[in-house]
Amino acid sequence: MSTTTLAVLVPLLPFLGAVAGLLLGRTAPGFVRPLAILPTLAAAVLAVTVAARQGGGQPISTATELTPTGSVPIDLSLYIDGFAALVAVLVGVVATCVQLYSTAYLREDPRYPSYAALVSLFTSAMLLVVYSGDLMVLLVGWEVMGICSYFLVGHYWETEAARSASLKAFLVTKLGDVPFLIGLFALATDAGSFRITKILGTVAAGGLDHPTLIALLLLAGVAGKSAQFPLHTWLPDAMAGPTPVSALIHAATMVAAGVYFIARLLPVFAASAAALVVMAVMAAVTMVGSGLAALAQDDIKRVLAYSTIGQLAYMTGALAVADRSAAVFHLLSHGAFKALLFLGAGVIIHAAGTNSLAAMSRMDGLAKRIPDAFWTMTIGLLALAAIPPFAGFFSKEAVLVAAEQTATGHSDLAPSAAGWLVLIAGVLTALLTAAYAARLWLMAFRGRGAAAPDHGKEPFAMTGVLWLLAIPSVGLGLAADSLADWFDGRALTPTLATSVLGTGAAVIGAMLTYALWQRATVKAATAPAAGPARSAAAAEQPAAVAATVSAATAAAESAAETPEVAEVTHEHPAVPAGPAADPGRALLGPLHRHAADGFHLDAVYERLFVRPVRGAASLVRFLDREVVDTYVRGAGTGTRLLGSLVRRAQTGNVQSYLSALLAGAVVLAIATAVLANVNAGS
Repeated sequence: MSTTTLAVLVPLLPFLGAVAGLLLGRTAPGFVRPLAILPTLAAAVLAVTVAARQGGGQPISTATELTPTGSVPIDLSLYIDGFAALVAVLVGVVATCVQLYSTAYLREDPRYPSYAALVSLFTSAMLLVVYSGDLMVLLVGWEVMGICSYFLVGHYWETEAARSASLKAFLVTKLGDVPFLIGLFALATDAGSFRITKILGTVAAGGLDHPTLIALLLLAGVAGKSAQFPLHTWLPDAMAGPTPVSALIHAATMVAAGVYFIARLLPVFAASAAALVVMAVMAAVTMVGSGLAALAQDDIKRVLAYSTIGQLAYMTGALAVADRSAAVFHLLSHGAFKALLFLGAGVIIHAAGTNSLAAMSRMDGLAKRIPDAFWTMTIGLLALAAIPPFAGFFSKEAVLVAAEQTATGHSDLAPSAAGWLVLIAGVLTALLTAAYAARLWLMAFRGRGAAAPDHGKEPFAMTGVLWLLAIPSVGLGLAADSLADWFDGRALTPTLATSVLGTGAAVIGAMLTYALWQRATVKAATAPAAGPARSAAAAEQPAAVAATVSAATAAAESAAETPEVAEVTHEHPAVPAGPAADPGRALLGPLHRHAADGFHLDAVYERLFVRPVRGAASLVRFLDREVVDTYVRGAGTGTRLLGSLVRRAQTGNVQSYLSALLAGAVVLAIATAVLANVNAGS
């Protein structure tokens, strides 16, 4: 079978599995799990085969005209280079792991058939984006992912949080898709084609008439899809969906699509220095802001969500300095360890009966209850914190090396200002990343208090997947040299300077967090003192007591109101009472309250956009009801009154009709005579 045929089957098989799963979900429930797993697994195997055959050599490109348009043609085409081949492998492997994991995690969910079918469709759409050689076909996969995310995030639609989160994710990404679509049409108009190869040829020949405008329009869509500032606010709220969905969205599909799109069309963005600087500013703000926000979150999944935003900003920063090899390398390593972290978080939630870190910090022995999750989560967090020799260290260093070369003038592909922005923000974010990774590990696995609930041994379908994902989380960075052919032949080895900067910042962040955690643990242990001494302490430190009570209340609400917890643990968790040892409060100080609320960006958008739109909608509704409808009702009322007047004349008396006819004739005769005399006199 030819490589082209295999490549066509890669997105097609999950699509067929999704259709079959939707059709047979109710009538033949026994086929649901095989239809969820086998097509996705087959697609992953075929993606590996395609990558092996492509081998980092010449791109595989083939096309056939999909439909005549009369202007710019639309082709059904494939374009598989080394980047596309490796990203497709990532998507296939992570999607297979998510499907396997979900069979145990959602084993008693009545909506599992539709869930599994949507995950397969989601996978198919992302694979279409990865392999597509035509931007309009790519757009189909891009939009299908948006629809799937709406349904999957809103899986627990009985709750207001899930409904709001799914709607918010859909609307915010669509807000970015409007300029994105305009940019696609402008790009195709300049290039005369939607084919990626022809577009890149036009860029190389200097044929783009408006490179900055096109790049900025496309960047707006990428900011929405990949959750970059200022359109990132939907992603933390999307944690209202099931944890396996979070793993799929964050690791290998939707949010990765925007970064992959820029990498695919990087010459278009590199044609405008202004666009690269804007991209660098966006990446720098997103990196630092998401790192600070992650330090203040109580929900373990929201910590990982803000982490994803920051890691995507690293990739965007690499693209801002025109190095797509570093960006895609970090995309691959991040996909492995972030899928591991989210699925591990699902095991923690399953075992602890809560998603609240504050509640977990008041539990003792959670690590012993779930040893598989403990060790694999430790691996994932070390990779996230970029500690050598884990995969995250090598991929993050590749980004910092690219930024350092641009900043110091060793690369002329991007402005040096972009390099400095990415480098400084990247080093600072390395410190913040290690800090919130250490905070998560300490609060989840080193809690003190009541014994953690015992829900029995976790299913092998969940724990086995964790160990499978731990392999690339450890070894992918070490295999970077062997993957050089797939990355345009560029070496991705770290330099001494960036290694010292990045690793030093990470070590400082982790050690500082550990020291503050120890101090917070001592304070938490002495806080519940009884009697007058406690009252005196409360009088002396009202702010600290208020913060402690607030943390306990937030933890209780977080644990009790999450539908996923009730779904996977089959009981309401009992949140232990008492203060939580949270080093994030000491690290952030007065920033903690603002960071916990995402720096109030939702409130800002509420005032700047939501309220004016609602006000305009109210005005339109008033005009429609009170003005337009008044004219419509007036027309009907006038006709009805005229009809009632005319009806009075319909007496049925022939003499009355003849009299009226005669009177009318007399009036007309007199009027005619008068007009004739007037005309004769003039």
